[in-house]
Amino acid sequence: MPIELGPMPLDRRMRTVDERLVRAPRERIFRLAADVETWPALLPHYRFVRFRSRNNARGGVVEMSANRPFGLVNWPTWWLSEMVVTEYAVRFRHIGGITTGMDVEWTFDAQSDAGTFVRIVHVWNGPPVPVIGPVAAVGVIGPVFVHGIASRTLAGLARVAERITESG
Repeated sequence: MPIELGPMPLDRRMRTVDERLVRAPRERIFRLAADVETWPALLPHYRFVRFRSRNNARGGVVEMSANRPFGLVNWPTWWLSEMVVTEYAVRFRHIGGITTGMDVEWTFDAQSDAGTFVRIVHVWNGPPVPVIGPVAAVGVIGPVFVHGIASRTLAGLARVAERITESG
């Protein structure tokens, strides 16, 4: 049975946006982003990605872990998400880990011959800890951890997509 996540919520305290023009066709970068199980082979900061359950729409419940580097030290992170793949969009809702309740949306906008504009938006109210939760989300978790991992993920997938384009 497919998972329904609905539209991205707009009323969250924390919002991070990572975006860039990827010089590759939309279908290529979209396929790379939607094929999350290949991320650890393509992206050195990913520790593992595995589906706990799948549906017939290329989504399901997916467990992910990535490192957030701080100089020579890697801080391991982990989360569990519901994942939905639609036409040129990938959505996640975190259902396990410190970021439970976070919504994520990847969108892919073809830019004619220039390539594809890819945007990743994360929104969240923070962990359910009075006063500290929202402050931690806006001041540390979003800008340091979420952006730190998402920006590396997007840059790495862009490099792969652009290299495929160059080499045919």
